Amino acid sequence: MRKILQCSFVFSFLVFVDLYGVAAAQTAPFSSPGMQVDQSHTALVITDPQNDFLSPKGAAWNLVKDSVAENHTIENIELLLKTAKKNKFKVFVSPHYYYPYDQKWLFGGAMEHVMHDIKMYQRKGPLSLEGFQGSGADFLDKYKPYLEDGQTIITSPHKIFGPEANDLVLQLRKQGITRVILAGMSGNLCIESHMRELIEQGFEVAVVHDATASAKINGLDGDKAAKTNFRMIANASWSTRETIEKMKSIQR
Repeated sequence: MRKILQCSFVFSFLVFVDLYGVAAAQTAPFSSPGMQVDQSHTALVITDPQNDFLSPKGAAWNLVKDSVAENHTIENIELLLKTAKKNKFKVFVSPHYYYPYDQKWLFGGAMEHVMHDIKMYQRKGPLSLEGFQGSGADFLDKYKPYLEDGQTIITSPHKIFGPEANDLVLQLRKQGITRVILAGMSGNLCIESHMRELIEQGFEVAVVHDATASAKINGLDGDKAAKTNFRMIANASWSTRETIEKMKSIQR
């Protein structure tokens, strides 16, 4: 009987501790650590600033157009590019290209199939620019003055969502970058995947949550999912206005 009472007490105590821990976690302060910004170690990284996502003629426009309008994504990306160039921040682009042999992949996830089925980011080949100008894989025209200035670092293409298969991390490290301001398309896919991998690689990451957009499909809202994870994972989740103020306030 004594052993039963002892076991019962221990069990009750453990349940109390567990419930207390859950309650404490739910009421604990939850604040972003933030991120310092400076021209030497901080860069603006833009994913997929391409027509297929951001032009009404793009292959994925109908999937993201509502989110693009709500966030003012197109305008906000341009504001970030303009501010970065004016204030001497390095700019990197991680683009998305598919070549004919990529269409022969034997398997893929749900959104991979969507991208292939609607022919996103199509190019004739890695050594060809035939048909590239103005295509879905090309950059949005209003971004070209910033991206084609000979100073922007355009990496090799990422192939699914994250930068694991391209040279973004190498290029950032070779330029002495340790902190990334992240924006572009699309929020719950390429942006979130870049955020996660860059953090795993030891970078600090601030995501600009209204300089991206996501698909709304079959009742799923990618933008809401992305913004939740930006807030819970990144060092900071800033609006475009907040980001611009931080970039402008740097003392040279």
